[in-house]
Amino acid sequence: MFTPVAVHTGTHRLGGVTRPGESWASAATRIAGRPAYAVDLSGEVKEFSSDPMPVVALRPMTRGDLPHLIRWLNAEHVHRWYAVDGEPTPEWVTENYGPDIDGRTPVTFWVIEVNGRSVGFCQDYRISEQPEYALLTPDPDAIGFDYAIGEPAFVGRGIGPRMAWVWLTSIPRRYPGATACFAAPDHRNAASLRMLAKVGFEQGTWFDEPQPDGSTTTMVGCTLDLRRVLG
Repeated sequence: MFTPVAVHTGTHRLGGVTRPGESWASAATRIAGRPAYAVDLSGEVKEFSSDPMPVVALRPMTRGDLPHLIRWLNAEHVHRWYAVDGEPTPEWVTENYGPDIDGRTPVTFWVIEVNGRSVGFCQDYRISEQPEYALLTPDPDAIGFDYAIGEPAFVGRGIGPRMAWVWLTSIPRRYPGATACFAAPDHRNAASLRMLAKVGFEQGTWFDEPQPDGSTTTMVGCTLDLRRVLG
């Protein structure tokens, strides 16, 4: 099956289709003649760009980043979705995220940087290493992905999809043999669901996730096929 791919470069929009066995990203790079990143992979035509963007990078989080993390988790647009895990007081954040930051758990924590400025965080882990979560997901071998742009000034500026693409392209190197990635936003979090769709995640099963306070939250399981998207 041939998938239509378009690459925006300057004022031009270059079009083509995937070759047999070729991933969407590889086709975009071939069409543009240089590396391209995902803009919107949710439609029939997979849209990429090769235009310059703010430099978005991920670096390992350290304990020195805890003041940033505390502030981000308390930001109104983040608190709404993350406070179900616990009220993000300095003590709670340090106790719950400190072991991840120190490398004492299977979770890897990252700081999202835009042009060198720390603006948010993301984390990844193999779903099978989170026993309670593995029971709720269709592919226990998938790589789990959680994220938040914590600085309000950087929300709605297209940083989310760019960050997710940087994260995705690191997965084959960091998790050799992985074939899928998985994220599960709250079903009410339309912005997060839209961001995931733009980089190639597809919505699947809706499920109720138990919360520490005894309630449940309805999540939308979203899966990305790494071989189809990245090759």
